[in-house]
Amino acid sequence: MKTKITKETKLKEALEHPRATVILEKYSVPCLFCPMAAMEAGKLTLGEIAKMYKLDLEGLLEELNKPIKKEKSHK
Repeated sequence: MKTKITKETKLKEALEHPRATVILEKYSVPCLFCPMAAMEAGKLTLGEIAKMYKLDLEGLLEELNKPIKKEKSHK
């Protein structure tokens, strides 16, 4: 698992991180669990998804990386 989520991170990788589903839903990323999304999750990056759906990429990345930062600070 990556230590930081970036705009180049594939959706499938991002979903492996703690709380990712909750955060992605908060930002209205559509169809996280529909069959077509499962096929696209390994291909689309968070940057591409944000652009497609006009999402706040900076805010999304910041929230997705918060659990990673907390985990690092506890080590």
